[in-house]
Amino acid sequence: EKVQKRDQIKKDFFAMLKETPDIDRHTRWSEVKKKMDSDPRYKAVESSLQREDWFREHIKRLKEERKREKEGGRSSREERKERKEKESRKERSSKSRKSEEKENSKEKEEEEDNEMDVDGEVEDEESAKEREEKEAQEKQARVEASLREREKEVQRTLAVHLRDRDTEREHHKHDEAVQHFNALLADLVRNCELGWREAKRQLRKDHRWELASLLDREEKEKLFNAHIEQLTQKKKEKFRELLNETPECTLSSSWKEVRKAIKEDPRYSKFSSSDRKCEREFKEYIKDKLVAAKADLHELLQETKLITHKSNALVEENESHTKEIEEMLEKDKRWLVLGHVPDDRRDILRQYLLDLEKRGPPPPPTACDPSRRSINK
Repeated sequence: EKVQKRDQIKKDFFAMLKETPDIDRHTRWSEVKKKMDSDPRYKAVESSLQREDWFREHIKRLKEERKREKEGGRSSREERKERKEKESRKERSSKSRKSEEKENSKEKEEEEDNEMDVDGEVEDEESAKEREEKEAQEKQARVEASLREREKEVQRTLAVHLRDRDTEREHHKHDEAVQHFNALLADLVRNCELGWREAKRQLRKDHRWELASLLDREEKEKLFNAHIEQLTQKKKEKFRELLNETPECTLSSSWKEVRKAIKEDPRYSKFSSSDRKCEREFKEYIKDKLVAAKADLHELLQETKLITHKSNALVEENESHTKEIEEMLEKDKRWLVLGHVPDDRRDILRQYLLDLEKRGPPPPPTACDPSRRSINK
């Protein structure tokens, strides 16, 4: 059964080759195999080497057929030649017949050679024409394929452009929705203690709520929280501005004392209706001011020329040197502002003296200034 199947496959393959008009005895396998690869009879042959071998066998048969055709033509011409020679022998003498035969033979040979040359030229012309037609077809196919690929590339570029344009349009619409919602918040939400649920009920009543329909619930709530934070920060700044302007508000002041002085100011009532919240912010304010005052004191100590890397040793030898330094510092507000925390103030001074002693004497000016060092040289 396998042998029969293989014979049938071979028979079908040769039938396919005969049916293919582009195949003649000059055709090459590489030129035609792509034109037949979709034919089931081509696919039935599993081995590519087997296909090529059978193709070559088919070409060989074509060449043999052509050769037989030529030989058949020659034999018929020879028979005619013999008949003529017999007739001429009867009519002429042996000598004249022989000379005639020679002449006729030469003429016939020349005619045959001419015929063969003409056949060869015709075959060459046909082959060249076929090759030119194939090359023209292949060139046209390449041009069409190039045009198709170019069209695909244009379509891809256009698709990317349209997608980018749609994305940009969506971003623009989203930005507009954010602007409308922020404007709505600015007009209707001025109380920083208002919650999102309550605010949302008020905002829905305004027609501008629909202008922000592109925004989802989470983004709206996020924008609301940012708006509340901004309101809170502004009111906090105003409240601290009020504390800065109040003479009664010092680092040693209590909240009760300060509240009496500022309770009539609208910046106090606008900050919060909760007294605890106001007191908490006051304490944060005092804490920040204390940190700033200590930083200012450290700056004052650096500016005081009386204090050097030897000062700590002098203080340990004689306590009066401490009083001398403090008397000098008392002339500056940055020392006096920490009068309510004298222990902290003195600790800062002592720590500074220790740090100076550890660092030792400052380097000479030339060590820090290369330009001055070069001048001295």
